Amino acid sequence: MTERIPGEASAEPKDDGSAGLIRLSEFRTLWAAYAQSVLGDQLARVALSLLVFDRTESAGWTAATYALTSLPALLSGVLLSGLADRFPRRTVMMGCDLVRAVLVGLMALPGTPLPLLAGLLVLAQLAEAPFGASQGALMPVVLGGRLYERGQRVMMITHQAGQLVGFAVGGVLVVWLGSHLALGLNALTFLFSAVLIRLGVKARPVDAAADAAPKRMHTQVGKAAALIWSDPRLRSLVALGWLAGFIVLPEGLAAPFAEEAGAGAASVGLLLAAHPAGMVLGAALLGRPVFDAERRRRLLGPLAVGANLPLVVYWAGPGVGVALLVLLVSGVCSAYQITAGATFVLLTPADQRGQALGLARSGLTAMQGIGVAGGGLAAELSGSSAHTIGGAGLVGTLLALLVAVSWSRARGTSAGTIPLSA
Repeated sequence: MTERIPGEASAEPKDDGSAGLIRLSEFRTLWAAYAQSVLGDQLARVALSLLVFDRTESAGWTAATYALTSLPALLSGVLLSGLADRFPRRTVMMGCDLVRAVLVGLMALPGTPLPLLAGLLVLAQLAEAPFGASQGALMPVVLGGRLYERGQRVMMITHQAGQLVGFAVGGVLVVWLGSHLALGLNALTFLFSAVLIRLGVKARPVDAAADAAPKRMHTQVGKAAALIWSDPRLRSLVALGWLAGFIVLPEGLAAPFAEEAGAGAASVGLLLAAHPAGMVLGAALLGRPVFDAERRRRLLGPLAVGANLPLVVYWAGPGVGVALLVLLVSGVCSAYQITAGATFVLLTPADQRGQALGLARSGLTAMQGIGVAGGGLAAELSGSSAHTIGGAGLVGTLLALLVAVSWSRARGTSAGTIPLSA
């Protein structure tokens, strides 16, 4: 008889393929809210970049504004994700959506001074972490353990596809609508998301254990950090996720690499799209029946190595065609992140999921930022983007090997004897 992973729902929907997800009205609601928000966010990023550049004609200010669309989540991931454990998660999600709808609506007003625009943007992005933590903690309850990872796979594919579509058509829409109307449309997506969640997601009380836990922020953060550190499985899964700091480097150096390879500006878009396309393909492959949940978890280590190892080819100074193939293979292997993230959530006690997810995601954001910033500095000093990416691939591969061994050992310890079957 198979034991359950701690935190799995006791009554699970029947696992009968994709139709099992489609028939779940709550999942449909969460997916619809997420999908239109992803598209709206990409549209807003393009609109803000064009708006700031039009006013300042400064590439530096434009880049800084773009960075503000993600960096505040690093702080709020640590400080605000715990709201997902202290209050009903549906309420937190609706509140975050309504706050962002108002703030982005103010940003859409013509004539908003740039300093005020930047301040509103920071405040709006601070609401992203508690929303994401609430959604991530709610998904296992909605889907149960058997369908949860499949649901996460659908969300990841939606995110990657939404980014590709959003960036591809965002510029055209912004030119057609104008930056202010595009931001107004993004504000409406948040309002629409709040309405969807209010109508389509069940109201659930706060977990009894979370309700009785201390409410001080530093205590909550400390308990979540101690939980992750004390469990070798959770430590290994977080490390597997943070390896993305090496894998993301080709994205940050796509433009200088294309110039070094003698390719045109159009190739930059292809280089940026190759890895997400590979992740979508990898998610589809790992979702096939031949890869059951246990096999996917056994493959976490090898796939993490496979996501980094192809980047070593950059050291040879490949052309754009070879680089696209390398990034596609790396992206296929990077789909392991879905299984790693889903396993992390299922192994985390339900009353601490929000804060633990916030810490893990904040660390991931930090590692990606450090990876891109450090890679940019290294490329500047070495004069070669290709060698920098190749070196990062080598270091990432060595670290992935260590983490793979750690994960294998953690699953075999007495603390990891609970079968990790969905």
